Amino acid sequence: MDRLTEQLDKAWENIQVHLVSPAFYSQIGFVLTALLVAWVLALSIKARVRIFREEPQSGALLDMRMAVHNANALVLPLITALLLGVATPISASVIGEAWLVRAAQGAAFILLAFSLANHFINSTTIIFILRWIGVPISLLFIFGLLDDVTGYLDAVSFQVGNINITLLAVLRTLLFGVLLLWLGRVSNSTGQRVIRNRTAIDVSTREVIAKLFEIGIFVLMLLLLLNVVGIDLTALAVFGGALGVGLGFGLQQIASNFVSGIIILLDRTITIGDYIELEDGRAGTLRELTMRSATLETFDGKDIMVPNEQFITTTFVNWTHNNKKQRYSLHFQVAYDTDLAPMFEIVRDTVNSHPKVMTGDDLPISERADAEIESFGDSGINILVEFWMEGIDDGDNRVGADLLMMIWTALRANDIHIPFPQREIRVLGDVKTS
Repeated sequence: MDRLTEQLDKAWENIQVHLVSPAFYSQIGFVLTALLVAWVLALSIKARVRIFREEPQSGALLDMRMAVHNANALVLPLITALLLGVATPISASVIGEAWLVRAAQGAAFILLAFSLANHFINSTTIIFILRWIGVPISLLFIFGLLDDVTGYLDAVSFQVGNINITLLAVLRTLLFGVLLLWLGRVSNSTGQRVIRNRTAIDVSTREVIAKLFEIGIFVLMLLLLLNVVGIDLTALAVFGGALGVGLGFGLQQIASNFVSGIIILLDRTITIGDYIELEDGRAGTLRELTMRSATLETFDGKDIMVPNEQFITTTFVNWTHNNKKQRYSLHFQVAYDTDLAPMFEIVRDTVNSHPKVMTGDDLPISERADAEIESFGDSGINILVEFWMEGIDDGDNRVGADLLMMIWTALRANDIHIPFPQREIRVLGDVKTS
């Protein structure tokens, strides 16, 4: 700390000396020239590059094109920082000094960092790092004290076994760890959004690519972080082999679900939006498919979490994967004295009047609504009604319930009776009375 205080005092004395020297005003000239050239170049680039000049309209990759358009605010700070970086060695070689140009360059980088944060970063953690870590580092660079501070932090160390850990390594690991995790999360969300918006690729293939992209991003971030920490990646080979054995024995269920998820996504047996009925009778619409499990959303607001392995090892019914059309049946009774021929016409017309029932002469006979005798019951004639519709008769549809109400109303309007159980009792032989 004494050395740092001494360096600050010396820097202040140098500033007082330089304020009255011709070299100081020569550096001001370099800075102003760099600012003027940067301003002219920025105006020229914004005028010539269409995506900077005009706001993108709707279309493919709109988010990415809008981000590039918003980056026009970074053109001036970026060019200024680059030109000041070029002016620093020129000033040092021409007039023998470059401290003011270097200070202007540091200020330009601070401005660039905050402009970048304001336009593209919504994370409060990253903005906190820029404000309380990035700015002090830039100031230390401006005053030429960055090497001294890093040297001091590197000298503060402690031993953990045979490993020497320095305070600089700890701070560097924490800083780059936060930055890499944030960068990985942003890259993952952006990449998956772009992949899932590619409508030319079917849903299953998009899911496979998105999941593999997610795994690749985080593996890459992990390797970069290990490299920053200083861990030799070749030393992980033995550890990776041991980890593989551990996964084989202790985490085989998780590994099985992971592999099953890959198989499901590749063979396309199920896709997002399919209505699936499990072997135990539970059913729902497939809303999400991850590498570990699938989420079935029921029409009563519940989520069913199904391990991927279950779709490989057990039987399930996919109602809508290849054909959205479904056939349903209704059952009711009419009295034995009913005139069946006009009753069938009434029922068919009633069923066809529902807007969600498939009707029309262009349909094959097998897909038209029909009513017929199913069997003869104890109290009446059992009637079977069959109809086809697009989608599942559940949730928002409830076509079957609507049709039962409509059939009931039509039968009553035409004086057709639905019988109730009746028993006829006969007394045989003489009845003795007391």
